[in-house]
Amino acid sequence: MQNRSYEAIIVGGGPAGLAAALSLKENGIDDILILERDKELGGILNQCIHNGFGLQTFNEELTGPEYAARYIRMAGEAGIRYQLNTMVMNIEPSVENGCIMKTVTAMSSEFGMQLLKCKSVILAMGCREKARGSLNIPGYRPAGIYSAGTAQKFVNIDGFMPGREVVILGSGDIGLIMARRMTLEGARVKLVAEIMPYSGGLKRNIVQCLDDFNIPLRLSTTVIEIKGNKRIEAVVTARVDENLKPIPGTEEEIECDTLLLSVGLIPENELSRNMGLTMSKATRGAVVSDDLETSCPGVFACGNVLHVHDLVDNVSKEAVAAGRNAALYIQTFEDKGADLVNSPDPDSPLMKKFAARNATRNGLSPNEAVTNEDGSVTHTLPCITCPAGCTINVTVRDGKVTKVTGNSCDRGEIYAKNEVTAPVRIVTSNVKVTGGNKDILSVRTASPIPREKIFDSLNAIRNLKVTAPVSIGDIIVKNVANTGIDYIATTNISVMA
Repeated sequence: MQNRSYEAIIVGGGPAGLAAALSLKENGIDDILILERDKELGGILNQCIHNGFGLQTFNEELTGPEYAARYIRMAGEAGIRYQLNTMVMNIEPSVENGCIMKTVTAMSSEFGMQLLKCKSVILAMGCREKARGSLNIPGYRPAGIYSAGTAQKFVNIDGFMPGREVVILGSGDIGLIMARRMTLEGARVKLVAEIMPYSGGLKRNIVQCLDDFNIPLRLSTTVIEIKGNKRIEAVVTARVDENLKPIPGTEEEIECDTLLLSVGLIPENELSRNMGLTMSKATRGAVVSDDLETSCPGVFACGNVLHVHDLVDNVSKEAVAAGRNAALYIQTFEDKGADLVNSPDPDSPLMKKFAARNATRNGLSPNEAVTNEDGSVTHTLPCITCPAGCTINVTVRDGKVTKVTGNSCDRGEIYAKNEVTAPVRIVTSNVKVTGGNKDILSVRTASPIPREKIFDSLNAIRNLKVTAPVSIGDIIVKNVANTGIDYIATTNISVMA
């Protein structure tokens, strides 16, 4: 059994854990260890090959793997240590020499059972999807039913298509993104059903994942029955009333071979509960003080383990604060005393802010056109350049844009002008790899291409195989579909050892 002491241990090597580690380092703490249960750093971002990350942090639009790679590189340059394939089993605070030390019990495939001591712990375990067993849908549970995140991993990491005729229950962002992803890979997404009278996804995802591909979104609708024995064959949907109860006579049977469940995310907090931390009923994460310290002194939480975020840039920003506060705790460690319990206020303005973020998601936005007296047409549309989703008004006369209002940045104006004249999109996908440490390489167009060229661009790479090694930014296909734009790699793949 390995025993070792550190100043700080971070549980989780995703975007929150990496940003927290860098913040600790920047604030004078050198003896840091990240414990990550997966085989690589980066967390959930590794399977999020779509674009939309990094606008605030790096002032450019990246895919999930590209965003993760930036932080992994910075952590490596900073000399931050980490262990992969390591599961944290328990965290136990104890009084030693008048101060509160934390003992982290971890099981590693390389080092076996470990008892690691530290002054401070930062919890950055992320979030997970709600279990399908909580849905209470009558019928069997045949093959073909997946959470949206599981399907995302199958398609983006494993290169496996879970089905071809798809119904999606729930309009959370992962479900919307997978509606597009499955469509791009040749599946037919028949319906996205949402039990609430509004969408749970961001405006940008309603537009670019559903509207772009004419995928219907039915609000106040749910799945009431699953049909099939060995494999799902159909689902029965029904409208629901204001009490979310199915309305008799509104049933509709839809044939499908796949049902994806996108019914929400919750913080991954089994470890937090086992520690006895005070938990919030509103956020499902730990209750923290204004400095992100939990009810256990010296244990901080940040990112999706604290509350589910809309934007990874906000995860990183919050993690920077957690790292800075943990560094201050470590630097004044001997003055902290031996009280094993804090009492953070569950009704503090910060906790109310977290709870409000979880309760106010509504992705629908007006998207209409009005003809003015002078013959011009004013289009009202949601901006998709970032999750803010500004509602923009664009006036067009004789095929030319004459006025743009409602945008909060220059990117929004550029997007709006293109959207009403010649819509463009960044396309993300993957190709097969030979001779590499991974079998699948994620790719994207280097810049947006005409929307009508999306499927032509995908057909150009459908049967493509590349040979390792490959680095982020390498050109995979030049001038795809005669657009003048290249497909580039968004993942680093090394030669198989």
